[in-house]
Amino acid sequence: MGPLIGTEKLAAMLEGPAPPVVLDVRWRLAGPPGAESYADGHLPGAVFIDVDTELAGAPGEAGRHPLPEPARLERTLRAAGVTGHRAVVAYDDADGSVAARAWWLLRWAGHTDVAVLDGGYAAWVAEGRPVTTTVPDPPEGDVEVRPGGMPVLDADEAARCARAGTLLDARVPERYSGDTEPVDPRAGHIPGAINAPFTAHTDARRRWREPDDLARYFAELGVRAGAPVGAYCGSGITASAAVLALEVAGFEQQAGLYTGSWSHWSRDPRRPAATGERPG
Repeated sequence: MGPLIGTEKLAAMLEGPAPPVVLDVRWRLAGPPGAESYADGHLPGAVFIDVDTELAGAPGEAGRHPLPEPARLERTLRAAGVTGHRAVVAYDDADGSVAARAWWLLRWAGHTDVAVLDGGYAAWVAEGRPVTTTVPDPPEGDVEVRPGGMPVLDADEAARCARAGTLLDARVPERYSGDTEPVDPRAGHIPGAINAPFTAHTDARRRWREPDDLARYFAELGVRAGAPVGAYCGSGITASAAVLALEVAGFEQQAGLYTGSWSHWSRDPRRPAATGERPG
């Protein structure tokens, strides 16, 4: 699979001899909990995984959604039935930016056959495809988590990326500019970062934009071959969508993800914060 999969192809795979593991990772920054949506209905065979407690470590000095401890992530994935040889598909009920976190984590953990459902739960339901309230009991998986499959940036590396290449800030414009900051200690952005809201990766139907379209978009933002590129957001969730979108666009160089993101950067008063619409 590529990084994205359409509803028709997923439906065919689920009926085939080697169906993928399907992960429901619906999540919202300010409720209601994704588990409630899952209980109301989900794709057949889909296993719910909680972003806050299973796809992230405990909040603290490393940020609001730091990387989970590898052994703990391995237990979570195995309980969901993830193996080393079966494909995995993740979906959410928004624009794919949350499912991208699952995609990124699995890739970081060494699993290469992972995709995000294009259009997510909404597209699946809109096409009249089956949903269920039955909670599956998958056989224990055997996936081995081997960190290092995707590049990770720390704060200093993110700062250097902003000056030597392109550092994408995937938050909404008003948080990038510092006009508002509803969650983290300080407002603003990393000096030199370019605003690239995660909502810009999809169209009005919340389907991912075509590769050529995304390639032009990122080129206009300054992404270029051979130069460093990285991404961050509030806490490392939606910035994963920027990494995925860059791969969809065909950029061969993998983007680094600043996993602590603004929730980590803004905790340290010694680190500067730029405000306004310009990178600074």
